[in-house]
Amino acid sequence: MCGGKQEEEENPDTKYGKPAEFDPSFNGPIKKRGCTDIICCILFIIVILGYLAVGAVAWLYGDPRHVLYPKNSTGWFCGIGANKDRPYLFYFDILKCATSVNVIATALNGIQCPTTQVCVERCPSEFGAALYFPGMQPSAVFKQELCVPSIDLDNPGMGVPEILDKELCPAFYVPSAPVLGRCLPDFKQLENIPPSFSNIPGLPASVNDTISIIRNGTGTRDLVNGFNAKEIGVRIFEDFASSWPWILICLLIAMVVSLLFLLLLRFTAPVMVWVLIFGVLAAGAYGIWHCYWEYDNFKNLSASINDIGFTTNFSVYLEVQETWLAILIIISVVEAILLLTLIFLRTRILIAIALIQEASKTISYMMSALAFPLITFVLLLVCVAYWGTTALYLATSGDPVYKVVALNSTMSSCQGINGTVTCDPQNFSADAYPNCPSASCIFIKYNDEGLLQRSLFNLQIFNAIAFLWCANFVIALGQCTLAGAFASYYWAFRKPQDIPMFPVCAAFLRTLRYHVGSLAFGALILTLVQIVRVILEYIDHKTKSSQNAVARFIMCCLKCCFWCLEKFVKFLNRNAYIMIAIYGKNFCVSAKKAFMLLLRNAIRVVVLDKVTDLLLFFGKLLVVGGVGVLSFFFFSGRIHLPDSNFSSESLNYYWMPIIVVVIGSYLIAHAFFSVYSMCVDTLFLCFLEDLERNDGSQQKPYLMSKSLRKILNKSNESPKQRKRNN
Repeated sequence: MCGGKQEEEENPDTKYGKPAEFDPSFNGPIKKRGCTDIICCILFIIVILGYLAVGAVAWLYGDPRHVLYPKNSTGWFCGIGANKDRPYLFYFDILKCATSVNVIATALNGIQCPTTQVCVERCPSEFGAALYFPGMQPSAVFKQELCVPSIDLDNPGMGVPEILDKELCPAFYVPSAPVLGRCLPDFKQLENIPPSFSNIPGLPASVNDTISIIRNGTGTRDLVNGFNAKEIGVRIFEDFASSWPWILICLLIAMVVSLLFLLLLRFTAPVMVWVLIFGVLAAGAYGIWHCYWEYDNFKNLSASINDIGFTTNFSVYLEVQETWLAILIIISVVEAILLLTLIFLRTRILIAIALIQEASKTISYMMSALAFPLITFVLLLVCVAYWGTTALYLATSGDPVYKVVALNSTMSSCQGINGTVTCDPQNFSADAYPNCPSASCIFIKYNDEGLLQRSLFNLQIFNAIAFLWCANFVIALGQCTLAGAFASYYWAFRKPQDIPMFPVCAAFLRTLRYHVGSLAFGALILTLVQIVRVILEYIDHKTKSSQNAVARFIMCCLKCCFWCLEKFVKFLNRNAYIMIAIYGKNFCVSAKKAFMLLLRNAIRVVVLDKVTDLLLFFGKLLVVGGVGVLSFFFFSGRIHLPDSNFSSESLNYYWMPIIVVVIGSYLIAHAFFSVYSMCVDTLFLCFLEDLERNDGSQQKPYLMSKSLRKILNKSNESPKQRKRNN
């Protein structure tokens, strides 16, 4: 009892697990290892096979053309097949697409406009109306290219009034612009419609009213605004097509700057870290001075919070002395905490700097590690593409359902035609409904009566869950591979002579051969937490309008707790993968071992984490900010290159390539720095194990770098020292 108590007082960290013991046969990542977490591996393989089966079923029964191409009233797609030369969809009465009072929107909740639609070679660029007099030939009133293909205006077999009643040709048309393959009114041209065009003799009153509404820009404007975002997207794509070579050059610059930054950290890390630390302290000191200056000014003016009381104009509170006094106290307390931390933890900060330098040195010996994120990116891209394609094919896996609907439901003879009778648009004939010439075969929905269609929701849920699991597994595979490569560097007694050949490739193959189950286990835990977060976001979105203050508070707390849980699981998984790469144990054993090791060195963990985060944040800021500013001056036309065919005036939105460059630079910097961060974490765990395993004697020498041994005031015993001690 007493001996145990005394030992605990001498080593208070023993309650966090037994320290690692010396093993003379251990010299880095264990070569002889077995498969781990086999049950989870089998489960993951089954899910992958099921995921492939779902994709195959979706591929067989889905038809994404329903989403990618517009479709005319007869069910044919525009831009492909028989309509290859007619890529645009023209609406006879566009206003019916914007109004909610129609038989489809109210009775059937469909998505097709209750007006005739035809595929055309180009959208109308002028105004026109079906002005006719008795005895006029239809070819003199209508344009053949705007009528349904089944009618020949040279030999129609009917008069103009009958053609209008059956909606075989449009009663009018206005200048339109193609948006996502659909001809929508061009409001810039609509402003030039002559007033006489809104009341044309010879046309029915309903048609004249429609023309007047379109002329005034009401009704259809909301519909067109719905497509404006997509139209902007088309213009952005045009900008991207014209500027992509220069975007790639900017991203290449970001790559070079990121690489140089990481390699130079080997020499500049101490200076940069101390400059950043003292920069933060200097910013805090300036904040203290500024707050005191503001406080003293308002104190001399006798500006007190008692004079203004409570107000919703919060800017007023910046004009009273109490506000600046409170801010002054807060900044002073934070500054004091930072100073005390710097004084008492300066040795641990030096350790963190030495590990950062060692990480830069490690990467310089295995440059292939910097290219490995490309493999991770490609695999993630495959996961995203497979998920999106499967979701699209599943959404269009049902056969389209068409029903007979009266386009002019106000006619008394058409009241009974309300979408209850199914039809085939390619074989439909309005002659079957002689009393309702406006009867048409309209798309209503996709068939949801089959076994596959009834299971679509569940299949989409499975698609999303499998995607999250696969994506998390790919990230875990990258982390474990890099950890195995970097660990082989640390545990090499002679560096770089004892580093194995192709360490990244060897770690990758070793991970795939033995530890798919462990990586899948860790990825599954993270996926379950992410699913709960998605469910909470969905519930919050659906119930936000009916939530009271208590419900909002509870929901906010739940979302915050699971956000923290996700961060913790990611942290635990990351360190567990490092232990898996080194020792080859299963996930639970590795996670426990890593967690206990970190708890025994909690202060070192916090200091290293914050110093590394500060340094990498500065690096990302340098890369993204520098390349972003360069791209701004170039794409805005402030920098002109001689003998260049590119001009910023050719861009619709010059900020588009700038945003692409900034986002791309951040992703590139994040990819490079994620490798660096993984290297630091791996070396840190190896460093902690080195301290527990070895004591610096000739039998148990330290494997850490000389700079780390110097900071800790430790050294390896030489043969001469051993003889002297004996």
